[in-house]
Amino acid sequence: MKRLFTFLFICHIASPEPHSLWYILSATSGMSDSPDFLAYAVVDGVEVAYCDNNLNDVKPRTPWMSKLLEDDPQHMQWLNNKCLINRLGFKATIMTLKQRFNQSKDVHIFQRMNGCFWDDETGEFEGFNAYGYDGEDLIRFDLKTLTWITPRHQTVISKHNWDNDGNGLFWKYALTEDCRNFLQLYLNYGKRSLQTTVRPSVSLLQKTPFIPVTCHATGFYPDRALMFWRKDGEELHEGAEKGEILPNNDGTFQMSVGLNVSSVTGEDWRRYDCVFQFSGLKDSITTKLDRALIRTNQGSSFGLYIGIAIGAVLMLLAVLVCAVFVTKRRISSGL
Repeated sequence: MKRLFTFLFICHIASPEPHSLWYILSATSGMSDSPDFLAYAVVDGVEVAYCDNNLNDVKPRTPWMSKLLEDDPQHMQWLNNKCLINRLGFKATIMTLKQRFNQSKDVHIFQRMNGCFWDDETGEFEGFNAYGYDGEDLIRFDLKTLTWITPRHQTVISKHNWDNDGNGLFWKYALTEDCRNFLQLYLNYGKRSLQTTVRPSVSLLQKTPFIPVTCHATGFYPDRALMFWRKDGEELHEGAEKGEILPNNDGTFQMSVGLNVSSVTGEDWRRYDCVFQFSGLKDSITTKLDRALIRTNQGSSFGLYIGIAIGAVLMLLAVLVCAVFVTKRRISSGL
């Protein structure tokens, strides 16, 4: 069996098409610096709601989700109930799994990903529900046969129990009717932001003149974007370091790509530029490598370095002149 759980995780990171709704839940054991339980709701690759064992209520992650929960308190209560029920269930399950795998200490993670994909143009629809343990496939639900499939002998007993407990019809309804209705509800509230392309603000940053220049883009949406350095119009790989796409608090995203300029001569700077581009679109934002455009983390331009250097030199000259003057006075006075 292929690693479905890993595949689903990769799909989540890649913000899959068509429209999608994911519920991603995790329980941990042996990790003191993070919540024992946490859960996310993700729509079209965007995190829209979150809960963990330290929160009393589900927290919306986008303005439109806040509006939805304000308009529909019953949906807020439904999410809170699901968070509480799963938190208790996951805590018990991870203890059972540690016994079945003959484990006691170390860090262990139990996860579930369930949800659906929906193509609103073709009408194609698919639901999924898969569990993982310590990064490996554990057990998943087959929506066509309404049975559970597992590659691990430790969960064969769970497969037989779940196949016979009558919950297959529950999961069928949850992964089809419920998931479709919730996805449509979320899309109606978030349609404007989910379907809008927001161009980023791009800056050149460098803390000191002796480290790589960072091309930083922030405030863009969606997160399906590319960013790279070019030399003479060709994408650079050597000397360039790409960063991850990270979320901002307002639902937009940011990313960076660094360029090592230590071996770039002054006359060659004009041959380099930074390119930001949304995946699948030809339109791009190009930023030339220019010393005048580089800013420090305090927001000052590259020219500040020159000013500081000149100031330091002038101060040193002033100290030397003063020293010479004092020495001459001492000699002339016989001291």
